[in-house]
Amino acid sequence: MNQHIKEKLTLLPDQPGCYLMKDRQGTVIYVGKAKVLRNRVRSYFTGSHDAKTQRLVNEIEDFEYIVTSSNIEALILEMNLIKKYDPKYNVMLKDDKTYPFIKITAERHPRLIVTRKVKKDKGKYFGPYPNVQAARETKKLLDRLYPLRKCNTLPDKVCLYYHLGQCLAPCVKSVSEKTNKQLVEEISRFLNGGFKAIKAELTSKMQEAAEALDFERAKEFRDQLVHIEATMEKQKMTLTDFVDRDVFAYAYDKGWMCVQVFFIRQGKLIERDVSMFPLYQEPEEEFYTFIGQFYSKNAHFLPREILLPDSVDHELIHQLLQVQVYQPKRGKKKDLLLLAHKNAKMALQEKFFLIERDEERTIKAVESLGNALGIYPPLRIEAFDNSNIQGTDPVSAMIVFIDGKPAKKDYRKYKIKTVKGPDDYDSMREVIRRRYTRVLKEGLPLPDMILIDGGKGQLSAAKEILENELNLDIPVAGLVKDEKHRTSNLLIGDPPELIGLERNSQEFYLLQRIQDEVHRFAITFHRQLRGKSAFQSVLDNIPGVGEKRKKMLLKHFGSIKKMKEATLDDLKKAGIPAATAKDILEKLKK
Repeated sequence: MNQHIKEKLTLLPDQPGCYLMKDRQGTVIYVGKAKVLRNRVRSYFTGSHDAKTQRLVNEIEDFEYIVTSSNIEALILEMNLIKKYDPKYNVMLKDDKTYPFIKITAERHPRLIVTRKVKKDKGKYFGPYPNVQAARETKKLLDRLYPLRKCNTLPDKVCLYYHLGQCLAPCVKSVSEKTNKQLVEEISRFLNGGFKAIKAELTSKMQEAAEALDFERAKEFRDQLVHIEATMEKQKMTLTDFVDRDVFAYAYDKGWMCVQVFFIRQGKLIERDVSMFPLYQEPEEEFYTFIGQFYSKNAHFLPREILLPDSVDHELIHQLLQVQVYQPKRGKKKDLLLLAHKNAKMALQEKFFLIERDEERTIKAVESLGNALGIYPPLRIEAFDNSNIQGTDPVSAMIVFIDGKPAKKDYRKYKIKTVKGPDDYDSMREVIRRRYTRVLKEGLPLPDMILIDGGKGQLSAAKEILENELNLDIPVAGLVKDEKHRTSNLLIGDPPELIGLERNSQEFYLLQRIQDEVHRFAITFHRQLRGKSAFQSVLDNIPGVGEKRKKMLLKHFGSIKKMKEATLDDLKKAGIPAATAKDILEKLKK
């Protein structure tokens, strides 16, 4: 703990609020809340912690805090700060998935669609369906049962859906508002749990058709009944009040927390959501943060009521979400809570082995690599590789690994602009200069280590730009390959020295993964460019000659050879302006 943090800890107030933990680059890495800021923030820097919390504490170089007037205000502020900064240690809140709804549009001739966005457009929304396949299958079933229009825009003639009996063809036929209204009401009734009544109607119609010896019609009704049973009857009834509700339960152990959410729709348990994340606060505080984020950004539909375990403050959740909150003591609702809790405990136990194994391969490998090199753990590693064939289409690629895992949104591709011929050293100088000039200009995060796929020459070229031109002090290492093109050694230092890493160590495997990934990324980019350059024309890069004019010239003259024999007047007759025609003739002569 540095002296700056020690001094700030003495100034913390005994009030509720939020705190923001920052790393050495000033990046917010964790946002938390507390009923008493002084006690909560001080707890990070006193006593012993488990490995993952200690890892967070080791990265903290500064912190800020914001005082609020109540615990509910602190909870809302924490949600907003997490949205703003997206801290890497608030991992459980980064899941932005949305569930689909079935929608009946509010058009003159309504349509039935599956959508993930709920808008105030007077349409009717049903759901959500945590299982997207169930939503699509339900829509297919409704398309067979109710002939609403299917086209986005009305065509000039009837389509196949009309001939299949799945559309009333409002494009060419007159469909009354009363008919559309009746179809919408029947679909609404079906989706609101009335499919049993519709089953009874279809069964009656099937029997009538069979008695009238209209067996084809009876078969259609029978098929519709089969679809209803296959789609709607899979889910067993759990409650009989048809209320939409979500059931929350959680379990925690060894510094990790698992939250299970059961989705009850129309009295049926249709799906569950499982979230697992590290625990940095008290379990109840983490749960409040989770449930607030769970319904933010329209990520999840807010049901009519929520069931919670006894250990949490239901009034706080009620104030936050403005929805009915219950903590049942007995009966089926209590059984659902107990079932969710049991599932949370089982999921937590099953995941511990996988979590520990993943940490060995990633964050612990990063820490071991830092120890082996005598540097700060390289939590952010940026790796570079060049690719060309005898100097043609030279490119470079950069990949990023954060906490031992690829961060693909930060990958970058570079076309080499200033280097002529196959010169790996100058190519490396250009790319390093371009990358870190932009990083400094835009205030982007600097890496903890730079890896160069190459030997001493490429390593010296990169360090020359970083130290002499950009005045940056970043550890740079070179990845050396053996005769079989496999990761062999690591070069670092001035002068560069080989670092002996155990071949079966996780830090060595991490370097292998990085080298393989940057090589794959560079080669893929180079092949893309080579593929494009393989389809080039002598007419390329002539001002005023685009794809349209190239096609027109080839169609008019038939070949490049005849075009070379043409005069300026011939090109003008082909519809080319005089200035552009001169440029074409000059290019063809060369």
